[in-house]
Amino acid sequence: MIAARDEDRYFTPEEYFAWEEKQLEKHELINGRVYGMTGGTQNHSAIKLNIGSLIKAHLRGSKCRVFNSDLKVNIFTTRNYTYPDLSVTCDRRDREHSLYITYPCLIVEVLSDSTEAYDRGKKFEKYRQNPNLVDYVLVSSDEMAVDIYHKNEAGEWVIMSYRSGEQVELKSIGLNVPIEQFYEDVIFEPQS
Repeated sequence: MIAARDEDRYFTPEEYFAWEEKQLEKHELINGRVYGMTGGTQNHSAIKLNIGSLIKAHLRGSKCRVFNSDLKVNIFTTRNYTYPDLSVTCDRRDREHSLYITYPCLIVEVLSDSTEAYDRGKKFEKYRQNPNLVDYVLVSSDEMAVDIYHKNEAGEWVIMSYRSGEQVELKSIGLNVPIEQFYEDVIFEPQS
């Protein structure tokens, strides 16, 4: 989740890494500017943990690795760095850097009112430039709803939407699960 810009100066990635190491909060680097990350809700946290646990168990013993929002993703061919809620890489080149990965095949963002437009728009525009990315998963924290932007074999991005009672398919890692498993122990506020 992005908040307001924190610093009024431009950072190189090297300056950003050194500066952020001394900060109490996480910051994304976009076009040389740092943006502080805000906290999430109980639903946001529970959903992220549920999905991460499902993916971790599914990938156990494989060459793929799942990461939470503590690890940065370098936006492919840029000097920008973000903190998605979850990311998965199966690319051995991502073992070269301890602070970030560059070649995720799967990225998950749990949506909030303040970030949904950015996550669906400009953030996805940046992420989809990566030739390794196959699934970009957007998960509602207000209702049982998952949208997956999936890159098909023709290289076209298609959207797949899932609701209550359906099986969510993460083609990038070969995982099919009932959507209800993403929302275990999540309590939705009544819609007004």
